[in-house]
Amino acid sequence: MVKHSRGNRTRSRKLLKKSPRERGGVPSLGKLMVDLSQGQAVIVDINPSIHNGMPHRRYQGRIGTVLNKRGKSYEIKIKLGKKEKTIIVRPEHLRVTKS
Repeated sequence: MVKHSRGNRTRSRKLLKKSPRERGGVPSLGKLMVDLSQGQAVIVDINPSIHNGMPHRRYQGRIGTVLNKRGKSYEIKIKLGKKEKTIIVRPEHLRVTKS
């Protein structure tokens, strides 16, 4: 028997799937050029068509705050259970909260 693979994207067929209207490849420039400031609240919204800077699927839909910028990416502080985690995410996988 071959051992079951347990990679970063296992069991994520529905979670990391785009609707037919969202498909089309490259996101708009407005999404890529968002400039986030320190302390701003963001939602982790994974774009499955872009693999660079993609966070783990457990962070999909979570709300975090921007700590600082690191190259093209951002450091995001997210509360996961009782712990606070710091993840590094590209802006393609982030969405600014409305409030």
